[in-house]
Amino acid sequence: MSNNSFTPPMNPVLGSVEPYDTLPRRGLLFILSSPSGAGKTTLSRQLLAADDCLNLSVSATTRPPRAGEQDGVDYHFVTPDAFGAMVDMGQMLEHAKVFDNLYGSPRAPVEAALAAGRDVLFDVDWQGAQQIKLAMQGDVVSVFILPPSISALETRLKARAQDDDATVARRMDKAMDEISHWREYDYVLVNDDLEKCGTQLAAILTAERLRLHRRNPGLDGFVAALERSPA
Repeated sequence: MSNNSFTPPMNPVLGSVEPYDTLPRRGLLFILSSPSGAGKTTLSRQLLAADDCLNLSVSATTRPPRAGEQDGVDYHFVTPDAFGAMVDMGQMLEHAKVFDNLYGSPRAPVEAALAAGRDVLFDVDWQGAQQIKLAMQGDVVSVFILPPSISALETRLKARAQDDDATVARRMDKAMDEISHWREYDYVLVNDDLEKCGTQLAAILTAERLRLHRRNPGLDGFVAALERSPA
């Protein structure tokens, strides 16, 4: 055997050799916010497609489904009464009214994912981000995505061809309000190049997963095994 070879130490809890990368850890909540049209949804889909340990938090909403949207996949489509009941019973991590419709993030699946060491991606506005931070302190990493310019943002909204001019104008007004909260986030990225922004986003997620307080459950045993290993 080469002198440079290394055998991972025995896990003192499981009684077997366990590679460092498989050590248990607590999951995190990865929040992405941006004004509508800044590329947040595209970046979220790319991140989810490339990362098997990341789950999307599926929001509940009272708005009707759009063409092609599936209940339980894109959103949980619920009645206003059902939504209100979930809020009253403390079953929402966050909720808000946006353009006359209610949106919220169910709590139970998120807490289950964190306990299992899985990460949860949130696509929410600044109000939702604030509520989640208050509800889940220590578990949250937040990223705000800025457009390269206001004119580029308006062009993207009009290119969607989903909304009339009045709706685009409302979305632009809301975008300016959303942008005003950029300082409240842990990280801020400018989406002037989708590939570059996606790479930066993945790097943030990787680094945050390695923070000591998230690795402690597994590292305690790993280091204890290292200390007992023969020289």
